[in-house]
Amino acid sequence: MTTVSKVNSGLWQISLPFQGEEEVVGSYLFSGKDELVLVDPGPGSTAQALLASIREAGFEPENVTSILLTHIHLDHAGATGTLLHSMPKANVVVHSKGAPHLVNPSKLVTSARRIYGDRMDDLWGEIEAVPQNRIQAVEGGEVLNVGGHRFEVHYTPGHAIHHVVFFDVHSGELFAGDAAGVCIPGTEYVRPATPPPDLDIEAWSSSIDLLKRLRPDVLYIAHFGPKRNPTQILEALRANLFAWGDLILSAMSDGKSEADIVQLLRQHTEPELLRKTNDANVLKRYDLASNYEMTVQGYIRYWKKSYPTRF
Repeated sequence: MTTVSKVNSGLWQISLPFQGEEEVVGSYLFSGKDELVLVDPGPGSTAQALLASIREAGFEPENVTSILLTHIHLDHAGATGTLLHSMPKANVVVHSKGAPHLVNPSKLVTSARRIYGDRMDDLWGEIEAVPQNRIQAVEGGEVLNVGGHRFEVHYTPGHAIHHVVFFDVHSGELFAGDAAGVCIPGTEYVRPATPPPDLDIEAWSSSIDLLKRLRPDVLYIAHFGPKRNPTQILEALRANLFAWGDLILSAMSDGKSEADIVQLLRQHTEPELLRKTNDANVLKRYDLASNYEMTVQGYIRYWKKSYPTRF
């Protein structure tokens, strides 16, 4: 089952059925001026559900003209190559550092398979290459006129070195990907998604500063949904980004194992999260969006790069 909800007159939010759960992974669809645009179409495992959602919203996939990718992680972009078979008019907008991995996803797939093993196909589905001639590479600083919107493209590293956001100055809408963190409906708790290999805490903090300077009215995040209190969300993200980093750095300095650090972070986080929600299933949805193991691995890699002689 896929849930499609109309956000405003030209925008739909799509909740993709990731691992049997709703409100974990989201995509956005907007229309205008004879254009149909997708933002972050999600993993290959939910590609068919996404196509059904586009039809449920009253459109045909073949009329999609652009796919905007905030970054190329599989939960955001894994379906792209597969979807292009049903979207012959669509170009793909992605940061130049991510574009080569869409054209040749072998390194991305090999790395993911090493991490996920036998669960790879169930989690992420098929990952197909994107033809070079379908890609529009951006750096940040460009302006895109798509779907009746005039989007500024801003480069926002920290979560990934190829992360960008799309900001409509006129409407105040900001499609933020993972740059604004993970905040599952049912709570206002914001946590960073910090998978290896690109986590950079200082760069991410600078990206948060950039997002705040844009003064958006609403953040559209992939995990999950519209957030109409951007300043609160962004400052909560920054606080946990650094607090989790300090906790993990201290544990590494004490010689704790990765498994021990995962348990430590869980014990630190879940009581606070449960104080902010009455829905115990929220814990599962947070873990599906960004699990503790990947979170800790990202921080460990970051701290080892930051202090190569210490660890």
